[in-house]
Amino acid sequence: MARFDILMPKMGESVIEATITKWLKKEGDRVEEDEALVEIATDKVDSEIPSPVEGILVKILYQEGETVAVGTPIAHIEMEGDGGEGESAKEFAAGEEAGQPAEAAASQEASTVLPEERKAAKSTPGRFYSPLVRNIARSEGVSQEELDRIGGSGKDGRVTKNDILAYLEERKKGKTSDAPVAEAPKAATVTGIEAPRVTVMPGDEVIEMDRMRRLIADHMVMSKHVSPHVTMFHEVDVTHIVGWRERIKEEFQRRESEKITFTPVFVEAAAKALRDFPLVNSSVDGYRIIRRKNVHIGMATALPNGNLIVPVIRNADQKNLLGLVRDVNDLARRARNNKLLPDEIMGGTFTITNFGQFGNLTGAPIINQPQVAILGIGTITKKPVVIESEHGDMIAIRHMMILSLAFDHRIVDGALGGMFLQRVANHLEQFDTSRSI
Repeated sequence: MARFDILMPKMGESVIEATITKWLKKEGDRVEEDEALVEIATDKVDSEIPSPVEGILVKILYQEGETVAVGTPIAHIEMEGDGGEGESAKEFAAGEEAGQPAEAAASQEASTVLPEERKAAKSTPGRFYSPLVRNIARSEGVSQEELDRIGGSGKDGRVTKNDILAYLEERKKGKTSDAPVAEAPKAATVTGIEAPRVTVMPGDEVIEMDRMRRLIADHMVMSKHVSPHVTMFHEVDVTHIVGWRERIKEEFQRRESEKITFTPVFVEAAAKALRDFPLVNSSVDGYRIIRRKNVHIGMATALPNGNLIVPVIRNADQKNLLGLVRDVNDLARRARNNKLLPDEIMGGTFTITNFGQFGNLTGAPIINQPQVAILGIGTITKKPVVIESEHGDMIAIRHMMILSLAFDHRIVDGALGGMFLQRVANHLEQFDTSRSI
């Protein structure tokens, strides 16, 4: 029999660890090749990990709730046939972990943490230390008492790699303190303002936020605290676009096996406007403005469980409409099926959110930090509109939609925000209905 080590997979260039949320198989179960084995979560997305081999799950090395460094064995599968113990794991690591980031050395060293050390990882009640953090602490001579005093910025107050490295830097300067152990962080609040005390009354149902909803809640509060939001609105006549889509949608679906929605058209218009007004495609770092070279547009996507995720269309300004249709459909489909990779929801420079899919006229969106603007799309409705012609004014039934733009008033003023929104509207109203796709 040969043993195969299941490794914590690399989920993206910026991800060095993940948390095991649920084992889908138990010890002794038979596992088929490509069958889902375990569910894991990073700070960005949740994913199912399939088994790369067929065999018996003989040993689970990490339990649900534990955080594991990339490249660390998390389980052993026993396969039929001859082979050295762990031999397949080495081959797998050589093939799948090529291009591993610089943190890989620390991750691999962390994989040697013994079961006794893993049991001791929760020294302070409710506190877990990842193998990577414990390895750094051990190599730098950080005692358990010191480790317990470090304030954690991770989930539930967990100490991250950056936390312990910052502590070590402060320790070198002699600036560390004997502060008590930090409690698990609560939802973000504005400095100096406390949330009102909430009383649970008889018959009330108390629902704990899941991990993703907590992240969304903290991110939204942080954004309103960081950026002075200003929101502008603009009504747009999209009659030509509605007619064009209605005319080509059936033939397009037969040819491409894809549905064409309005979203790719909105993405295209926004990408063109961002090229015209590059300051809207920026971030703020203190008193520095970082004007982004690339146009990476995120599209807010509602998930079946009620949460929200924002996959990113890379280099949206460089793609034709067919490419945007494929990207929009692929990202939306994989978002709803929990198949996105962490890198696919990172690096956005501008975001679009569609209020109209729920029948809403418009909305005032919250900026997706560290971006400086977000475009809201309202529902498309038929309404009587006064239009000008060479024969005078007349009333006609048109397909109208309200765009909203929320922007960071630290660097985007009313004039720039207004011109940008007007440019998006112009691109939509002047849409070429004779174009092919």
